[in-house]
Amino acid sequence: MKKILVIEDRAETLNLFLKCLKAEGFYTIGAENGLIGVQQAEQELPDLIISDITMPELDGYGVLTTLRQNPATAIIPLIFLTAKANRADIRKGMELGADDYLTKPCTVNELVKAITACLEKRTTLQQCYTAQSQLVLEAPSADSVSSAGSQPTFPSDSQLSEVFRFIEANYHQPITLSDVAQAVGYSPGYLTKLVRRQTGQTVQSWIIKRRMIAACYLLLETSEKVEEIAAKVGYQCAVHFFRQFRQHQGTTPQAWRKERCSYSNPT
Repeated sequence: MKKILVIEDRAETLNLFLKCLKAEGFYTIGAENGLIGVQQAEQELPDLIISDITMPELDGYGVLTTLRQNPATAIIPLIFLTAKANRADIRKGMELGADDYLTKPCTVNELVKAITACLEKRTTLQQCYTAQSQLVLEAPSADSVSSAGSQPTFPSDSQLSEVFRFIEANYHQPITLSDVAQAVGYSPGYLTKLVRRQTGQTVQSWIIKRRMIAACYLLLETSEKVEEIAAKVGYQCAVHFFRQFRQHQGTTPQAWRKERCSYSNPT
């Protein structure tokens, strides 16, 4: 069930929107002004935000600007729904990064269509992130893995650059979700929700994916024992490495190496 945050200072209008969207199958959250709306967005990380523009405390433009400056909320789709209908207002909203702009009054059907379009666009972006990582992490050929040491494994345009930079710099260490969260200043639970929402995957899965790329490179380019390779890519327990390698590649490290190399040292 998709979570929708509605920011609207008029109680009657807010309750109407919440009721209509709930009837359409959405989980709804309401906020009576812009400041509360920003707080709710940061705490709840909704799938989409609908916001009025003219509000006390913080107007809709201020809400959008604040959300776009925070990596945790920067890519949440936002639709302005307002009586401000002149061309300059619409242009300002879109330039600030709004995903759509509807004018009051609008029908429930028009609103649901706009929400659906924004959510579909976001799903497409997440699928692109996932597809990019899967292409990199499919069982590679010798030629492709030979350059894996410098090949990027993370979405290059992701809003989670600090997270990915930390993983890239430390994947060969026994790092955990807690280590990554501490490095980027988030709680583990919050970071888990954020990364899953933006990429469709967990922090731990990104760490494992990066380790698998490095392991494949070392299996092909060196004659080191599998236990040594496991330690080099961040595993304190070789059995754990064997298990995860089999899950990702469908075979053991030794068998994978033997299929692709002209040599295979006993391990």
